[in-house]
Formats: sequence, structure tokens, C-alpha cells
Amino acid sequence: MKFLDLWLLVAITSGSITTIAAHVKGSWLNAHATFYGGHDASGTMGGACGYGNLYSQGYGTTTAALSTALFNNGLACGACFEIMCFNDKEWCLPGSIIVTATNFCPPNNALPNNAGGWCNPPLRHFDLAQPIFKHIAQEKAGIIPVKYRRVACRKIGGIRFTINGHSFFNLVLVTNVGGAGNVISVSVKGSKTMTWQSMSRNWGQNWQSNNYLNGQSLSFKVTTSDGRTVVSNNVAPPNWSFGHTYTGKQF
Repeated sequence: MKFLDLWLLVAITSGSITTIAAHVKGSWLNAHATFYGGHDASGTMGGACGYGNLYSQGYGTTTAALSTALFNNGLACGACFEIMCFNDKEWCLPGSIIVTATNFCPPNNALPNNAGGWCNPPLRHFDLAQPIFKHIAQEKAGIIPVKYRRVACRKIGGIRFTINGHSFFNLVLVTNVGGAGNVISVSVKGSKTMTWQSMSRNWGQNWQSNNYLNGQSLSFKVTTSDGRTVVSNNVAPPNWSFGHTYTGKQF
């Protein structure tokens, strides 16, 4: 089944995959949007997905922080959404934008859902990087009603694997993922071990392996929420080192 026909948003619980929602392409859903991060989007750097510098990672300012209802404990990181302002003639601008989920918009239970607690459950809310917000609405609006839908992510180049940590604690940040965008499982294979080893999601899109992988070339197998898998063989050479990024294949 192709991603553009049907996408599945999944949650990983107790090592199993549980489907929690499915949306047919073309169906628009209602939500609201605000903005954050300043005019240069510098305040959007870092974030709960672990992407760090969004400029150097290729995400730029076309990004969004998702409310609890959309963030799915980080499994939505990397997903792409098309968003347009609607039903507000005073503030809406024509057209739509496509953003990548890179952060979490935390709830504020001290405020009511309709007066400041925009990201409180069960609200579906996008806190957009300020520069991209201005493409669909006037900045003075503050908060706007929007329609959104999942779309395929279009990325330049291959999937990137940034290896951090140390021996017996390999923390791999997976970025620049096309297609569905949000990764639900990663496996690693060393040229010496020759077997695929499942990695556990540590946080955001940082995937962890406690196996000793030094001194061997590394291959990665990545599966996204639409069930598609891509294998990047021998992405990292035998002399790979921590703190470096290696580029594999793309969806």
C-alpha cells in the first residue's frame, strides 16, 4: 500500500506497533495554529524531536511544534503537514504551506483550552515557526483556525544518520526522511556481526543501540509510519566516529 493512498500514524507500546489513526489522502481536518520562535525562527532550534540546528539539518523555518494530540510522544517527529488558514476573512491569506513536525507544544493546564491553553489535550494545534505562519495569515491574528492534512515529505539527498554517544551506547539521530517522514523503527547491522539488531527509540528521533559497533561498517534499516522500509548498506565506513553524520538512501 502506498503512502499517498493511505498513511498510518502508529504508536509503539511494549515493543509492539499499534495503529491509532488512519486518514485517506485528501481529507482535511480542523485545528488551530499560532506561531513562536521569533522573526528569524531562532527560538525553534533544538526541540523535542532532537533535530538540533534546523537550518543545518535542512528543515529551515518550515517547521511546527505539535500539541499532545498530534505529537504522539515523539513518533510524529518528521511527519509533514499541509496547512491552510480558513474561515477568518480578517486574517487569513490565500494558499497553503507544508511544514515538518520538529517540536512539541506542551499543554498549559493553568489556562483554559480557549484562552491560552491552545496545546492542551485533546486540542489539535500547530505552533508554527513565525516566518512560515506569515505565509498563511497576518501576524497580528495571533491564533487562527486552520485545516490540515498529512502529505508526503520531499527531502533533498538521502536519510542522514548522526552517530553520537560512546562504545556500548550508540545514539543515532535520524533526519531528512522523505515519504511519510516519521520513523517508527530502526535497525543496525555491523559488517562483523552480520545480523540486524533492533534499536530502541530513546527520545524524539534518537535511536539507541547498546551493542559494540566500533571498527566495522554500519548499515541501517529504517521503517516509516506507512510501513515502507529502506535499507542503507554500509553507510558508515569501518573507521566511523562519534559526532559524525553519514548519508544513506532515501524513500
